Amino acid sequence: MDNSSESSSAVPQQTRRTRFVCISDTHNCTVKLPKGDVLIHCGDLTNQGSFSELKKQVTWLEKADFECKLVIAGNHDLTLDTDFFEQYGDYFHNNTPQNPVDCQNLLIHSKPLVYLRHSSQVIKLTSPSGPRTTFNVFGSPYIPSCGRWAFQYPRSDSTTAEGIWKDIPLNTDILITHGPARTHRDESRHRESVGCESLRQAMWRVRPRLALCGHVHEARGVERVRWDLSNKFVRYKELATTFQWEDPGAGNNKNCLVNLAAKGGMPLDNDGSKVPSSSLPFPTISSTPASPVAEGSAMMTQVKTQGIIETMSEGASPGLGTRGLGGSPISARSDGPGLISRLGRRETCVVNCAIQASSYPHSGPRRLHKPIIVDIDLPVWENNS
Repeated sequence: MDNSSESSSAVPQQTRRTRFVCISDTHNCTVKLPKGDVLIHCGDLTNQGSFSELKKQVTWLEKADFECKLVIAGNHDLTLDTDFFEQYGDYFHNNTPQNPVDCQNLLIHSKPLVYLRHSSQVIKLTSPSGPRTTFNVFGSPYIPSCGRWAFQYPRSDSTTAEGIWKDIPLNTDILITHGPARTHRDESRHRESVGCESLRQAMWRVRPRLALCGHVHEARGVERVRWDLSNKFVRYKELATTFQWEDPGAGNNKNCLVNLAAKGGMPLDNDGSKVPSSSLPFPTISSTPASPVAEGSAMMTQVKTQGIIETMSEGASPGLGTRGLGGSPISARSDGPGLISRLGRRETCVVNCAIQASSYPHSGPRRLHKPIIVDIDLPVWENNS
């Protein structure tokens, strides 16, 4: 596997099926992992992020037989959030003090694992026996506040949330976040939508092929989101979701498979088209960790009718952007970088792959789900050399 820093903007024609095995919220448990090319863990490896907890989970993941293994932290992995642990660590680990540097080094210095800390990576699968495909991935542990846990931003502060999720590069193919976007696999046991609206809006701009998450255990499952790009005056719209996933592996020995490959599956309406760097009318987006920004965001108005969610900033009529798509390239009402040369990204598959069936502290016997497998056609990197 080659972890490259850049990829070509050309879209290769040749693609090949690539198998992703997706898990999240293992909370110190280990489960049988089916075969695949890429393993993804969407955070909450542990209950409280102690060295012994993390060591067990890291050892398990390192031994797993995958060419590429991608990992992010979750809000329960307390020692992986240095700022949080310095302030609140004693409340959790007073009897057995933890060294956050040692805990973080378990992941940072793990050669078999790619640890994404609100960062992006270009992945090339180079094994002669593998698919030899490539994809751009971004991973982040951040979630809206839900109590005294790590990697959180204030739920009511949309300005900070927008600043965090603007860091997702527009060329992202696979988006890994610990928490879900609002209204997409985010319904809690209290029948409330607890996902992040700013993340949903960022997903509209980026429109990755796959958006993987966990955190809300009861919302495990899969859906396909079709983005509405037809109205040049309103951003962040969606078309009605018609796909309902029925887990083929529930109650039997079959795999929990989502087949998005052209052969035998239901391919996404998403060609993974990239933003030509020479065509960007605005500065490219950084993938460095976000920092809090000043308060005071635009008033957000939201309407939900007939399965369509419309969200727009007060006083703004965002256009499709530049190059004949409507709007001026220098207008605050246009979204040139979000749409130019990327109108082939019309659909995203959202997967909440929580392993634990019930939320922490897991009252009653623990019930574990199987990993969710996603088969998808991705470009062969040799065509992009």
